Amino acid sequence: MITAYVHDWNPILLELGGPLAIRWYGLSYLLSFVAGFYLLKHLARRQMWVLPEQEVSDFIAMAAMLGVFLGGRLGYVLFYMIPDKGIGEILRDPLTIIRVWDGGMASHGGILALVIFTYFYSRKKKVSWTGLGDGLCVVAPIGLFFVRIANFINGELYGRVDQACRWAMKFPNALIDPKAPESQNYYAAVGAVQKVEPEMAGRNLSIDEMKDVLRGNDTLQETFELLLMPRHPSQLYEALLEGVLLFAVLFLVRIKVQQLPHGLLTGLFFILYAIGRMTAEQFREPDSAMIAFLTKGQFYSCFMIAMGVAFLVWALRKPKTT
Repeated sequence: MITAYVHDWNPILLELGGPLAIRWYGLSYLLSFVAGFYLLKHLARRQMWVLPEQEVSDFIAMAAMLGVFLGGRLGYVLFYMIPDKGIGEILRDPLTIIRVWDGGMASHGGILALVIFTYFYSRKKKVSWTGLGDGLCVVAPIGLFFVRIANFINGELYGRVDQACRWAMKFPNALIDPKAPESQNYYAAVGAVQKVEPEMAGRNLSIDEMKDVLRGNDTLQETFELLLMPRHPSQLYEALLEGVLLFAVLFLVRIKVQQLPHGLLTGLFFILYAIGRMTAEQFREPDSAMIAFLTKGQFYSCFMIAMGVAFLVWALRKPKTT
């Protein structure tokens, strides 16, 4: 009898043959940019943003490449990979920097890169830097929502163990996490899969191979339920806090208040995102070394709060509005 949901979603949405496939993670970014494009066009059309409607596509394309992808990946390398593994690994294999499937990207790095990108873009277009950032901050939570949902589908960035959580889930990816107690059951899980699929005998199976067999097999589901610990679905918490709630607040402020000082929405975004991230991290299994009593996500969020306060002070001192 399964007492907690065993996560077995397939990270691949559609197989295209050979190594080609459409993954939920990649689709989440595509949906983010499409939604951001149409919402920014809507704001520009209503003169609630500093750029004209015809320049939205150019802005979104450059923000995606220079801000989200480049900044997010470099942020992961600088904030997580180098502190945990040292720079030697990157020097031995520099291509590690561009392997986004090896660790992914860091939201803090992407946000910082977007701050820098919007500064130079605003100078090029001769528009207010903070006004430009305000529009971006309104749409950014949409992207955060889609990416967190993709994290959930992938079964990664799962929550802390909590036996009392009524909606706890069990994540097979914990079997290959050396920090997780489930890792000691990895070979038991491999043996259970090989019992179901004898042709896999004698192999150290990847977690994706195991989940492929797990899907739709009730007997194996019950076995994995015994081998795994109940955990918070922290990806969903982050999707709600950093995505749904943050977007609702910023969008309502943008459309309900006709005249806003440039930088006010940016300041609110930094502060509210940081608070949401720090709250959700209380339930998320740390995926990197702690800094004192804080996770790295919480530690970097402290700087975001400071930046948010700075933007708010700037906004209240500068009366220019849109």
